[in-house]
Amino acid sequence: MLRSTKYFVLSTVISMAVISLLLSRPFAEPVAQASSHREAPLISQDQLADNTDVYAFRSPDMPNMLTVLANFIPGQEPAEGPNFFSFDDNVLYQIRLDNNGDARVDLVIEFRFRTETTNPDTFLYNTNQVTSLSDPDLVVRQFYSVTARVRQGDANTPTFTTFVLGTNIPVPPVNVGVRSTPNYETNLAEPAITTIAAGPSNIRVFAGQRDDGFYFDVGSVFDLLGLRPLNSAHLVPLANDTGRDRLARFNVHTIAMQIPISLLTATATQPTVATDPNAILGFYATASRPSTRVLGGGGTGTVTVPNDCANGQGIPGASANCVQVSRLANPLFNELLIPRGTSPTVSENDRDRYNAELPATDINRIDFVRGTATRPVEPVALINLLYPPVNDAPTSGRNDLVRVFLTGVPGATRPPVQIDPADPDAGPGAVPADLLRVNVAVPVTGTPNRLGVIAGDLQGYPNGRRPADDVIDITLRVAAGVLLPGTACAGGTVNCNSAPNDALGDGVDANEVPFRTTFPYLAAPTNGYDTLHSIPPGPGLP
Repeated sequence: MLRSTKYFVLSTVISMAVISLLLSRPFAEPVAQASSHREAPLISQDQLADNTDVYAFRSPDMPNMLTVLANFIPGQEPAEGPNFFSFDDNVLYQIRLDNNGDARVDLVIEFRFRTETTNPDTFLYNTNQVTSLSDPDLVVRQFYSVTARVRQGDANTPTFTTFVLGTNIPVPPVNVGVRSTPNYETNLAEPAITTIAAGPSNIRVFAGQRDDGFYFDVGSVFDLLGLRPLNSAHLVPLANDTGRDRLARFNVHTIAMQIPISLLTATATQPTVATDPNAILGFYATASRPSTRVLGGGGTGTVTVPNDCANGQGIPGASANCVQVSRLANPLFNELLIPRGTSPTVSENDRDRYNAELPATDINRIDFVRGTATRPVEPVALINLLYPPVNDAPTSGRNDLVRVFLTGVPGATRPPVQIDPADPDAGPGAVPADLLRVNVAVPVTGTPNRLGVIAGDLQGYPNGRRPADDVIDITLRVAAGVLLPGTACAGGTVNCNSAPNDALGDGVDANEVPFRTTFPYLAAPTNGYDTLHSIPPGPGLP
């Protein structure tokens, strides 16, 4: 518990370890507010606020540090000049942490952006080669601040203590092309990695354009769950084919933090035993917008935003004038498990409601994940229907899916807070909530396996998520029952963790370019000149 004589001070001189002591206090439930790639109707219309992926993992080159990545702005074609993609100055981007399993936020890290134009007399993004972050030829510049909000107080009188961690931190320009932004990583991306607290509690941040590391055959999977390597086994058969990464050579914008693990746990220490409940941290990311936007008249394009989120709104318990429009933790949760329309437990447009609400409300969605006799788990039912050779997995009573997505896996990512009455065999568990849970005491894997936990690599998804984790194949196989004990498939006659259930996949097993081995780990963005989405003219084109 925090003593009254302790203070949270953030500067280049004083250590940040006190933040962990603040996080050890009990907190109250915040007030609810209004991702992935186009996962809900409303957010698919708001690209700059759309959260596409969240990653949380022990840094492989610095095991005492935890890296958290939140990607936004999906589907960035690199050759989109002269108005290239950027963070939205009127969106409040947040990374949130629950460090005790109660589905209540204990720490919020906020990122606010500011854009300036240095030369209003040109239509160009840059007027010559840009070789540094301060290059005078860079016309459009963006900067950001980082703020921490820490919850304190008891259940009835919560308070938020605010600390500014950094201001005017530069965002690197986008990777325009080989002429405009030569040696992009060396000249621009790496200098944008910023340390915002010196000394033993170094915290590093980065915000800027990156390659979209989510590798996925989107076009085939959403065409009646087509898996190209298994086309011939589909109910509507086609010739078997290799998977195609629909997101290859598209970019995203990434917010990245690398922070000492001891600053994040409730005990202000780095746990060393995986069974320590304090080793389990739960993350999610959000984007919030002002509830009212007024467009200037006279053709000026001026935008006035009353109650601007970027001026401090949007944290749990803050003014309703700032509305949460995107939320993301586990990959594919909203896309695959939440209905598009009405349901017995949540009113219509449930996917949009998910984006607007806090994780504590996910207990209302548990039947979508577990499945009941009247509401089967839809992805599981589809696999059973569309792939006759697959040994049918149960479509109800799927406590294994609840553990992966909502409560944590026993002995790995399940903090002992309360018991799920429908899953007594799991023992104490977390409040059901969609959080990306990571056990920070699990050692860093020397040779990571893309299939994570189901392949015996206990540091991989769903124990956190690393960039190289193949969450599509993992999710398909988990849906097909590979985590179920005994003979649960084919009407209780077959072990689900056997062929063909344990071989399901979209045929895309790696990102199209290698990931970085150091922070921020995601690969350099594709530049506009070299984009593969531009087809040269010639005979034979369709």
